[in-house]
Amino acid sequence: MSKIVLITGASAGFGKAIAQKFAAGKHNLIITGRRKERLEALQKELTEQHGIAVLPLAFDIRDKQACFDAIAQLPREWQSIDILINNAGLALGRDYFDDAHVEDWEVMIDTNIKGLLYITKAVLPHMMAKQEGHIINIGSISGKEVYEKGNVYCATKHAVDALSKAMRTDLLRHKIKVTAIHPGAAETEFSMIRFKGDATAAAKVYEGYTPLYAEDIAAVAWFVTTLPPHVCLNDIVMTCTAQANSFYLHKNA
Repeated sequence: MSKIVLITGASAGFGKAIAQKFAAGKHNLIITGRRKERLEALQKELTEQHGIAVLPLAFDIRDKQACFDAIAQLPREWQSIDILINNAGLALGRDYFDDAHVEDWEVMIDTNIKGLLYITKAVLPHMMAKQEGHIINIGSISGKEVYEKGNVYCATKHAVDALSKAMRTDLLRHKIKVTAIHPGAAETEFSMIRFKGDATAAAKVYEGYTPLYAEDIAAVAWFVTTLPPHVCLNDIVMTCTAQANSFYLHKNA
C-alpha cells in the first residue's frame, strides 16, 4: 500500500538515494532541502520514472519557523505522513577542539540536532492522530565513538543517538516506531562539505578501500519499513567491509 514519506535533506547524498528507493517502491514523497532547483529536478525524475506524487518543499531546516510553517501548510492530502526520515545533516571542519571554528559548531548543532527536533515535533501530531508511524533518524558511527578532530560533529551525532532512544521510549504509547541508522564511511558530498570544497582532502578519505554508498543506506532505510507492524529495528550500525568502527579501517597499499 502506498504511503506518504517525508525525507529531509533530499537534494543529494543519502536523502536523494532514499527518495529514489522509496519512489521505486511506489510511495508518495515529500522531499525537503535548501536547494529548490535540485528538489524540483528530483521531483521531475521520480514522477516520470515511477508515476508517484512528489511534493518538494524548499526551506532551511535550521529555521524553526520555516519547519513548522512547512508542515502546518501542507495540503490536506499530504498531511497523513506515515514515515519521517530525518536525513538532513552535515559535518564542517576536521579540526582539533582548540583550532575549530565556533561558527562551524553552530551550523552543525543547528542542523544535526535542532533541525531534527523541529521537523519531528512538527510532524508528530499527524502520526499521533493515527496512532501509528515510523521515524527513521540517520545518525553516524560518530554517534557511537568519539575520534580525534571529530569533537562537535561527534557530539551532535551522539545527540541523535540519545534522541532516538528518547523518542522510542516516549512514543511507545502512540505506537510509533523509531529506528536509528548509523553509517560509517560513505562516499557522498559529505567530505566535500566537511573539507569546505577541498576536493583533494575529500578524495583521500575514500582511497584504498570500497566505502559505503548512498544506495546502501537507502536499502537499509527501505528494509526497516517493510517489516511487520509488531517488529521494529531500533538501532543499526552499518559499515563497509573494510571498516570495523570509527578507529579501524583497512586500506590497501
